[in-house]
Amino acid sequence: MAATALVEGFGVAPGLATAQVVVVANGSPITAYDIEQRAKLVASSTHTNPSRKEIIQDLIDDRIKIDKAKTYGLVVTDAEVNQAFEGMAQRQHITADQFSQFLIRSGISPDTVKARIRSELTWGELVRGKFNSTLQVGESDIAAAMRSRSEADQGGYIYSLYPVIVVVPRDSSAPTIEAKRHEAENLRGRFTNCKDGLALSRGLRDVAVREPVTRSTADLDQRLRDILNAVPVGQLTPPEQVSQGLQMFAVCDKKASKTESPMQREVRSEIYKTRFEHESKRFLEELRKSAMIEYKDTNAQSDAAESDDRRTRRRRP
Repeated sequence: MAATALVEGFGVAPGLATAQVVVVANGSPITAYDIEQRAKLVASSTHTNPSRKEIIQDLIDDRIKIDKAKTYGLVVTDAEVNQAFEGMAQRQHITADQFSQFLIRSGISPDTVKARIRSELTWGELVRGKFNSTLQVGESDIAAAMRSRSEADQGGYIYSLYPVIVVVPRDSSAPTIEAKRHEAENLRGRFTNCKDGLALSRGLRDVAVREPVTRSTADLDQRLRDILNAVPVGQLTPPEQVSQGLQMFAVCDKKASKTESPMQREVRSEIYKTRFEHESKRFLEELRKSAMIEYKDTNAQSDAAESDDRRTRRRRP
């Protein structure tokens, strides 16, 4: 690796270089390897090149957060970390093993990502637990925030939907897929109500009607909301390609929702996020002031000195 070649060029054994302790934060060591790996992770995920000082501070913050959580008996398990790691992979439509291999090819250890996940999960649980009452968002908060918005709240709906799939064999040619799409559009034109339309669909070859599902607009993204709002009750949504073929939804019922509308849920989320970020920042600043930081590397100590006017640090003698 390039990093190994660089180390060897200075005549330092790679193992010693990566194991070199640069900073000790509340008794937890941060090595040159930790700094190198976090820098690669941040550069890869944000497409920026953070300074060494920023990376070191980021790692120090992680150690401070986890150390404080332990005083409350809060420990995030390996199973929770692995589940979050798998979730990251699934959002990219790959397996956890494939995600690990991708990271390794990028020069990033999966353990580096998991260490970051552990810190974020730990801190999230700690802040939510400590400031639970402050973070609560009431109906009056939502109403006040919505009064300041220019757009009107369209309200929410509960939909009863039947998935209707025109089956398309895997590896079908483009002409075959186009022919199936024509069949789907033809079915849409003949589908005028759910009673007759579902019976018609079930009688067609290569058409499957799944069990009904119930969906609230508050749980859907804007694209799906727009699609469902544009389709009258008793008709089919436009076909969309899925793994089994071309999927449509028969909109068989639409009722006004008594729960939160999409806008109300969005406003609640925004208020909660703002409050969480405020409490998180304030709490971390407090913890930094009492943290025990020992710099083993003169360069790291110089970096820290540049920001002493913004933060107070206590160093071990």
